[in-house]
Amino acid sequence: MPRPSWFLAPCLLGATLCSQALFAASLVPPPGYYAPVPVTEKEAQACPTTPPPYTDKLVFRSKYEGSDKARATLNLDSEKAFRSRTAAITEMERGVNRLIMQYLRDGQPAQLECALQWLNEWAEADALLSNEYNHTGKSVRKWALGSLSSAYLRLKFSESQPLAAYAQQTQRIEAWFSTLAEHTVQDWSDLPLKKINNHSYWSAWSVMATAIATDRRDLFDWAVAQFRVGANQVDADGYLPNELKRSQRALAYHNYSLPPLVMIAAFAQANGVDLRAENHGALQRLAERVLNGVDDPDAFASKTGDKQDMDDLKKPNKYAWLAPYCVLYACSADAQALQQTMGPFNTFRLGGNVSQVFEPKHAKGS
Repeated sequence: MPRPSWFLAPCLLGATLCSQALFAASLVPPPGYYAPVPVTEKEAQACPTTPPPYTDKLVFRSKYEGSDKARATLNLDSEKAFRSRTAAITEMERGVNRLIMQYLRDGQPAQLECALQWLNEWAEADALLSNEYNHTGKSVRKWALGSLSSAYLRLKFSESQPLAAYAQQTQRIEAWFSTLAEHTVQDWSDLPLKKINNHSYWSAWSVMATAIATDRRDLFDWAVAQFRVGANQVDADGYLPNELKRSQRALAYHNYSLPPLVMIAAFAQANGVDLRAENHGALQRLAERVLNGVDDPDAFASKTGDKQDMDDLKKPNKYAWLAPYCVLYACSADAQALQQTMGPFNTFRLGGNVSQVFEPKHAKGS
C-alpha cells in the first residue's frame, strides 16, 4: 500500500538520507525477547473462538464523560457503555496475550496456532482501521496495537523461531500491524504541546513495538521523536505539567505515563539510541518524582490543590515500568524494594511478562 505523507516527506530532503535508512541495521528488541520456547508434554487445549473482529467506527463514550476539564471524575454509566462497546477488543488484547504467554510456557504448537488464528482473522477483516473515530476511539486503537504487537514480539524474536513455518500468516499480521501503526501516527502527530500527555506516550509505545516487529525504521524514528517531546515536558522538579491538570489523579497519571516512556527508552537502547540524557535526565527525574509521591503524595497534593486518589497506585501491575527501568538505571533501594513487593509484573498492555524479559540475566551493560 502507498506510504502516508508523513513518511514520504523526509525523503524529499535528499536521496542520501533515504538510502542510508534503507541500509540501516535491522531493528531488534532488548535481549530478553530472544528467550527460547520450552518443549513440554502438556496436553493442548481447544482453541477458543476468536472474538468478532471490530470493524465498526471507533466512536466510544469516555469514562470521564461529563467531568470538568481535569477529566478526573469517573462516570459509571459511560464507563459501563464503554466496556460493553469495546468488549471484543479487550477480549482480543487479553486473549492473544494469554495464548502467547501459555505457548511460551508450555511450548504447545496448538497454542501458537490459536494465537496466530486470532490475529489473522482480525488482520483479514481490517479490524480497528475505521477512519471514523473520536478521541476515545483513537485511544483504543493505539492501546490495542501496543498490546498485540508487543506480545507478538516474543514470538518474532524467540531463538526457537516459532514463526518459521507460518510465513503467510505472519506476513498478513505484520502488514496489519504496519497499517495500524500508520493510522496511529496520523492520529497522534502534530498535536499542540498543551494536548500532549500520556495518550501520546502510549501511542509512541505502540508504534515502537510495531517498528521492531516489522523492522520499520520510519516508525522507530517517530516513536523516538515522541519520547523526546515527552521528555522535554518534564520540568526541573520531575513533574509533567499536563498530568498535573488531572487534579486528584495527577500522581496516578504521572505513574501511568512511565510504562510507555521507559519501554521506549529500553527499546531505543537496544538499537543504539540512548535516551537517558534527554532533557538533563528527564526520565529518571520523572521516575524519582513518582516514587517519592507514592511514598508521600503531599507534594502532588500541594501542586494540584487536591488530595491524591491512591486507588490505582495500590495495583501491582501499575509499577510494571520498574522492570525495564531497573535495567536502564542503577535503581535505588526504594525502587528495588517496590519491585520486589509488587512484582513480578505481567501486563497485557506491555506484551505480557515484563519482569521475565527484563530479568538481570538478560541485561547488557549500560
